Amino acid sequence: MEQALHPTRKRDILPGRPCSIAAALHLVGDRWALLAVRELIFGNHRFDQIARNTGAPRDRLSARLRSLEDAGVIERRPYSDRPRRYEYRLTDAGRELAPVIHALRTWGDKWATDERAIVLEHRCGHEFDAAPTCRHCGGEILDTELTIRPTTPGWDLRGPLN
Repeated sequence: MEQALHPTRKRDILPGRPCSIAAALHLVGDRWALLAVRELIFGNHRFDQIARNTGAPRDRLSARLRSLEDAGVIERRPYSDRPRRYEYRLTDAGRELAPVIHALRTWGDKWATDERAIVLEHRCGHEFDAAPTCRHCGGEILDTELTIRPTTPGWDLRGPLN
């Protein structure tokens, strides 16, 4: 079983339904955090690049990068000793956010903008068109084909049982 990124049990501190989505958003759900991850995926590793390309206020970006580092999503690496400067790199946990970033980009292309800002091409030479698939059968995931099974004691799909 994978180790949690953050040492605090999210179930104990987050209000509402116990949920991995809520726990993930607690760690990376901030706009500047996800845009910083986007920039790292795009290969921009230095603070000035990330700040310029996200438009984030420098103090907020600095705080978000610290929280992403504390959560184990990114790591700082020194690239200069005089003056001491760092670049940021995604950890395994951070790299696993790539499908989330791609899904947000795809949704944004369709519903939030009039035209695409970037196009991704797969190594096969075709435009990247992500579709979630089942690792077991290879079929595309459709919400109508999923069954939701709550596993937290005291909860069902409608909410708490009490």
